Amino acid sequence: MSKTIRQAIEAKETGFLIKNSIFLPFHLELLSVWIGKDMSLVSRPDLLTDFVGPKSEIQIREGESYTNLVFSHHKELKKEYGHYKGHIILFGTEKGADIFDETQRHYVKLSFHDDTNNVYMELIDDPFDL
Repeated sequence: MSKTIRQAIEAKETGFLIKNSIFLPFHLELLSVWIGKDMSLVSRPDLLTDFVGPKSEIQIREGESYTNLVFSHHKELKKEYGHYKGHIILFGTEKGADIFDETQRHYVKLSFHDDTNNVYMELIDDPFDL
C-alpha cells in the first residue's frame, strides 16, 4: 500500500533518480511542476503542465506503491540540478483527493544534494519563497 505524501516526507524517506526519471514513494495527482536553477537571481523556474500525449514534458507512471516521473526534455537531472544547483517543485494532491479543495493541495520540493541517486523531499508553503 502506498504512503501519503505527508507520511513519506515526515518519515524522511527519499525517492531515487535514474538519469531523467524520478521515483517517489507515494502516489499523487500532479497538477503542475516547476523546475529551475537555484543560483541565479534573474532565472525564473519553468512551469510545466504538459503531462499528456506523445510530446508531453513529463510522463507519469504508477506502480503499486510509487510514482515515476520521467522528464522528457532532460537527459540527466542530477548533472543539471544536483549539488544544490536547482530543484523541482511538484504541485498536487494525494491520489483521489479533491483537487478543488485548496487545503488538499501540496507543494513538494525535490532536490539532489550529493553524488548518490537520492531525491530529497520536503513540503513547502510557497514555491516562490525558497
